Amino acid sequence: MTNPVPLVEVWRGDLLESFHFGHAVVCDGDGQIVEAWGDPDAVVYPRSSAKMIQALPLVTSGAAEKYGLGPQQLALASASHSGADLHVTAVQNWVEKLGLGEADFCCGPQTPKDRAERERLIRADQKPSQFHNNCSGKHAGFLTLNQYLGGDADYTAVDHPVQQTVRATFDALTGETSQHVGLDGCSAPNFSCSMRGMARAMAWFATAHHREDAQSLAAVQIRDAMMAHPELVAGEGRACTRLMRAMDGKGAVKTGAEAYFIAILPEIEKGVALKITDGGTRAAESAIAAILVRLGVLHADHPDAQAFVQAPITNWRGLKCGEMRPAAALLS
Repeated sequence: MTNPVPLVEVWRGDLLESFHFGHAVVCDGDGQIVEAWGDPDAVVYPRSSAKMIQALPLVTSGAAEKYGLGPQQLALASASHSGADLHVTAVQNWVEKLGLGEADFCCGPQTPKDRAERERLIRADQKPSQFHNNCSGKHAGFLTLNQYLGGDADYTAVDHPVQQTVRATFDALTGETSQHVGLDGCSAPNFSCSMRGMARAMAWFATAHHREDAQSLAAVQIRDAMMAHPELVAGEGRACTRLMRAMDGKGAVKTGAEAYFIAILPEIEKGVALKITDGGTRAAESAIAAILVRLGVLHADHPDAQAFVQAPITNWRGLKCGEMRPAAALLS
């Protein structure tokens, strides 16, 4: 990745201690760049920020309608959830209606981020299951689509019909042919694209309500499900959930591993893609919040905006010893 620019500053006292560099692109409904920082042509993996794209074939195929999926399932299909009881139970109920169970998943078990569920497992002397995996909602979507298509059990294989459908959708929305395929943390393929390609795809989601084709109607269902159920997309205390609630229906945001973030902003008909090049999630959360404030969809005075835009850094005694701030590039 060439030519990243400083996007987030880390201050300790009155001394600038560290920078986080990155790339960010804002596109309009025509796919044109409105603003950019760093290199719009930098090619990266969007990781879990692409989940709403991966969920599109679930709807456009007719699988979601056939199996009676609603907004909660579509939000979970786009989620990197915390593994809380509400997430685990919802995914379990979903796949049980398909006649499937945990053994059908290919995502692997994961210790839940949710503290209450993590402590419950410890007290019960139980191990985390694949339902606790933050991607289990996405995999429930893959399993649903796979059952509809009649594919074999290895639905995460890059040449499987499920993933070939996902790849075709990804390339069409980004306007690019993915040159790299990586194995994601949940064992599903992740396809590469440029920063501008991902911002273009998010702007396509943001303007989908202006179109009547089946794919656009599906995009509206998915993005609206995310905005209606921010607690399912991430979880209590998580940046995605807090920022979507703070925007109050003005947009959907979604994190991805290694400090990727996107925003779908129907009210202003724009899409955002953001990558912090050192993989620091704390910086990605700060930068995306700053961009949302800059674009006018997040009020600067909202407590959750302040919590990320000017994130306090505390020590082990709980004393504030510094803060993260947007770099000058995001403020000018």
